[in-house]
Amino acid sequence: MRHWAAQFATLFLLTFATAIAQPRPVHAAPPPAPDNEAAPPKDKQHPAKPQADKGGGKTTAAKPDPKAHPMPPVAVVPPAPVPPPPKDPATGEAPAKIPRFAALKTEETNMRKGPGQRYPIDWVYRRRDLPVEVEREYDVWRFVRDADGVEGWVHQVTLSDRRTFMIKGNDATLRASANDTADAVALLKTGVIGRLRECDDGSKWCRVQAGGFTGYLRRDQLWGLLPDEVVAPS
Repeated sequence: MRHWAAQFATLFLLTFATAIAQPRPVHAAPPPAPDNEAAPPKDKQHPAKPQADKGGGKTTAAKPDPKAHPMPPVAVVPPAPVPPPPKDPATGEAPAKIPRFAALKTEETNMRKGPGQRYPIDWVYRRRDLPVEVEREYDVWRFVRDADGVEGWVHQVTLSDRRTFMIKGNDATLRASANDTADAVALLKTGVIGRLRECDDGSKWCRVQAGGFTGYLRRDQLWGLLPDEVVAPS
């Protein structure tokens, strides 16, 4: 019995000593991640999450630092100014359209070969209110044409903006209204000069005044009006 107890004690001591002598496993830390995996690329970073406002419960996004990426200055170029239209040196106003009709303002008007006093006189007009067509301008001189096709230069002070007409070709009947069958008011002979009172847009008739009579004439019966020109009432 004592021999068996001694063997058991000896076996227990050998087992305990063997257990103490075996090495224990050591848990090593995982190796660090490579540099290219330490952080996501810049173009794939998540946007900053909104932070809760402790006061009212609202969320505010993180504001970027303006000093981190300064914006380059932008040059602001103002639009080029639009130059005003040239003015007539004689009147100080914008020049009228060309061609246009005008009337002789004086009882005697000299028509010259060129735009200046040094040019010789071709014709002398002695008929006030004669309509002429202004075709060109040079300084204070106007190149005009009359109903017979005579052309030359006259000074602008001899012209008026008054709208007049002249009967050219055949005699014309002045009508009481804008109708070929309307009552006749007067018979206007060739060469008669009168005033244009009104020409409506798209109308073949004009209201005129001549020799104390007022009525209507067709556009093709008078000279002193551009095709389809509108004359405001006067």
